[in-house]
Amino acid sequence: MGAWTRLRRAFTRSAQLSSAEDLLDARRGKRTGKVHVTGETALRHSAVWACLRLRADLVSTMPVDVYRRVNGIQVEVAKPPVLVTPGGARVGMIEWLYSSQVDLDRAGNTFGIITERSGVIGTDGRGLPARIELVALADVTIRATGSEITKFVIGGTEYEPWEIWHEKQYTVAGMPLGLSPVAYAAWTIEESLNAQQFARDWFAGGAIPMAELKNTGKTIDQGQARVARDNFEAAVATGGLFVHGNDWEYKPIQAVASQSAFLEARQQGISDIARYFGCPGDMIDAAVSGSSITYASMTQRNLQFLIMHLGPAITRREDAFSRGLVSGPRFVKLNTDALLRMDPEARARTIAAQITARTLTPSEGRALDDRAPLTEEQYAEFDRLFGARTTPPSTAATGATT
Repeated sequence: MGAWTRLRRAFTRSAQLSSAEDLLDARRGKRTGKVHVTGETALRHSAVWACLRLRADLVSTMPVDVYRRVNGIQVEVAKPPVLVTPGGARVGMIEWLYSSQVDLDRAGNTFGIITERSGVIGTDGRGLPARIELVALADVTIRATGSEITKFVIGGTEYEPWEIWHEKQYTVAGMPLGLSPVAYAAWTIEESLNAQQFARDWFAGGAIPMAELKNTGKTIDQGQARVARDNFEAAVATGGLFVHGNDWEYKPIQAVASQSAFLEARQQGISDIARYFGCPGDMIDAAVSGSSITYASMTQRNLQFLIMHLGPAITRREDAFSRGLVSGPRFVKLNTDALLRMDPEARARTIAAQITARTLTPSEGRALDDRAPLTEEQYAEFDRLFGARTTPPSTAATGATT
């Protein structure tokens, strides 16, 4: 039995035992005060949700383009339907990219059933995928021999590897699947979720009694205490009056959050989770206290995020699409320009500098702002307002002087 198989069985057995314990505790009416972390329960943590949302939002809204090189120049070509509506008419590329990126970032894998193929032959000798219907991670079971997957089982149906679209990230040698950040961050996420659960139980009266009802005149037994408690709770529940003598004292027990230290635990957990999921804390509004990093511009900040965090995931997806969804010398690129969008002033300076350096023509610069090339009338108007900037060709040719 391989190490990967032993790990999977141990994880499955642990999850089953935990579920059984929770069921017994629920039947007994017992609060466990603990949260078992899975791919679904992890989403209850705001930092996990924010990291997954940020990365999936950015990747899914990047235009997907297909190119081929002609005489050493990158030329854009038409996209196949699978890169326009990969899930059919009901699921476009943006939704498909978002869903699959969330699975990649939380579980290290994403799976889809190839339901249609095109007539274009791919590297495996079969038609290229024309439609890929993503499936829930929980519905997928794999059978593997060493590092090679031999079967996929989805919803009780067996599939050959060539029938399934499988992307993975966070890989290690000898493992057929990518590693799951949620699994490796489980302790940190569990600690934060437990602190969150403790706070709920505290303020709902589950962690400690909400108040103390004390008889200051005499000692009472359990039966008398139960009668007094029931009478008091009944009066409070109906909004009525609780009548008692001068020997009862009611004192609310108020929670002091700082004494419980759960706020500190939750804050520290957010920083750790951000590291696991490849998101700077400040980008999910979770900057660490006492640290301060400033950037010259938003563009510089986004560039740092792209290079250090999001860029590798984008490159992996481009490689997977290029190898599995297009044929021959074509390759796929996700356009990151939207992420590096500059403010209007910086953008204008950059375009002007490129025109001055003659690496960009005025018409190309205007096209970047979705403007048509200048017309002869517009050139003439500029000349009237600012004067001609160049010597007329006829004057230069004849050497005429004035």
